Amino acid sequence: MSVTLTEKAANEVKRCIGEGKYGPETVLRIGVNAGGCSGLSYSLGFDNATDPTKDMLLEQHGVRVAVDKASDLYLDGTVLDFYEGLEKRGFTFNNPNVVKSCGCGSSFSA
Repeated sequence: MSVTLTEKAANEVKRCIGEGKYGPETVLRIGVNAGGCSGLSYSLGFDNATDPTKDMLLEQHGVRVAVDKASDLYLDGTVLDFYEGLEKRGFTFNNPNVVKSCGCGSSFSA
């Protein structure tokens, strides 16, 4: 699979799923959309519907992950981590395919 979750990111996802009272069919959906200041932006959310013909599916650290096959091309080798510091808190993408990104960290070109 193109995306790897760190254990810290997986723990945060599990916490969010538990607090949001999502069902057992819930997956973490990771994708790429057109838009943002650099041309592409990451998408991250929960989904209850997957399609094995359109999605790459995997379980990492107890979290079911879905990546649509179109996004998979841009996310190959990406590591999703969770950062928690005094200045910010949230998920971070370490994508080796990025050739340019904006200052916000959520928009990139590959």
